[in-house]
Amino acid sequence: MRRPSRDYIVIEPADSVVYDTTLDALPDALRVGLVIVTGIAGNICVRFMAHDACMRDLRILAPADCIVSNSADDNAHALRQAAGVLRGVVTPSTAIRFRPARRHRGAA
Repeated sequence: MRRPSRDYIVIEPADSVVYDTTLDALPDALRVGLVIVTGIAGNICVRFMAHDACMRDLRILAPADCIVSNSADDNAHALRQAAGVLRGVVTPSTAIRFRPARRHRGAA
């Protein structure tokens, strides 16, 4: 029996993948408490996504080497915002360690 996919595709209509998308409801439904933010335009799209996630009481993890902006200054500012204002963890991606997912009751 094929296991259902655990991947979700969310279309980003504006500067945040969280605001006014299906991702707004997914963290509660999936019992997610941590969001890893990465991408291009760290000082715009990634920053807005991190702010929206923080406002929904999600913890932020920002791999510094997986975020890029138009300039080094813009990128540095976005990472400082993630660490300071959003109380997120900014770290190199090589420092991230994932635990195996816990199986929930009724999982096949």
